Amino acid sequence: MKRIAAIVVLVALAAAAALHYRPWSTGGASPSSDTPAFTLGALLGGEDTAGFARAEHVRAFHFPADYGPHPRYRSEWWYFTGNLHTAAGRRFGYELTVFRFALAPHRPQSPSPWATNQVYMAHLALTDVAAKRFHAFQRLARGAVGLAGAQAAPFRVWVGDWSVEGSRDGFPWHLHARDKDIALDLTLTPAAPIVLQGDHGLSRKSSAPGNASYYYSIPRLTTRGQIDLHGRRLQVTGDSWLDREWSTSALGPQQSGWDWFALQLSDGSDLMFYRLRRKDGTIDPHSAGTLVSAAGKVTHLNYKDVTIRVLDTWRSPDGTVYPARWELQVRPAHLQLRIRPLLADQEVNLAVRYWEGAVSVSGRKEGHAVDGHGYVELAGYGSSGARTRAGR
Repeated sequence: MKRIAAIVVLVALAAAAALHYRPWSTGGASPSSDTPAFTLGALLGGEDTAGFARAEHVRAFHFPADYGPHPRYRSEWWYFTGNLHTAAGRRFGYELTVFRFALAPHRPQSPSPWATNQVYMAHLALTDVAAKRFHAFQRLARGAVGLAGAQAAPFRVWVGDWSVEGSRDGFPWHLHARDKDIALDLTLTPAAPIVLQGDHGLSRKSSAPGNASYYYSIPRLTTRGQIDLHGRRLQVTGDSWLDREWSTSALGPQQSGWDWFALQLSDGSDLMFYRLRRKDGTIDPHSAGTLVSAAGKVTHLNYKDVTIRVLDTWRSPDGTVYPARWELQVRPAHLQLRIRPLLADQEVNLAVRYWEGAVSVSGRKEGHAVDGHGYVELAGYGSSGARTRAGR
């Protein structure tokens, strides 16, 4: 994750944002050959940090303020994933993520209302299990003249006509996104407390000072609403997960990426664990996570507490190999899980490339059977580059 990589991607995003926003889709036509594509890790290197705030110390979190943006930091995201189903049992997974990137520490000194140092990117993905189809779409926009932005009270984050918003009283939140003939219109209500990850919300990703993020999760949000799919409207219910992070640098130069697991279990408990991978093939000791009981008790996990074994792999059309099935063991909780993707191909290959997929879970906890569902994210695998295959 060199400085030049971050500069290149931010310039590319700024150029796209100058066109208001430009959607790219792998749900229909593929990205064009000149579409910029980068790994998430390339955005999170720690070299170009002058003038930005950094996550160096434990801080107090305040809500609703911390639902909103933190523009003094170089990057942040609002990350929603969820597993949904119809009354007849048809299953879907979804992702809606809004990324904010700062091109410079301060807004340009210009009277133009278009002047901004903030660029927003959003990804929408839908996993249609029955049809064995994965659809992914993108929006890019500058944070000016209402094209994209974020605010805390009332909460709202948006890119074009994609948005998540609440009321002045907070929840519920309403999620809306449409591209072509696919749309989500969902209402999310917390069914679990806010969880501060790491050290009271300071999540250290490497030993270098400031290579950290401020990170909290709402691991279970009761979700209901509708999916519009190719002219058909489907009523759905299920569970969503929110991850919120902001930072100026996170990964160190010897780290290549991460495997992130967010799992909602049938006993009411929720598990998050991210495994940081090093370029030499070893697991970074800053890997960490949490296990939240149904009663809301939070147990923090370190890299020695969790063992992850890859049971299978999946090869993307361009030859990139991703893990595709896992065995996960959490020793302090006497928890053993098998994790399986609902579809093998859930690769998001747009301006940023990663695998983000809905999964099913089965196993045992303290000797009793347990199952569940969740999401897995795999970042830093393979090289960057837009996919040229049409009709994915």
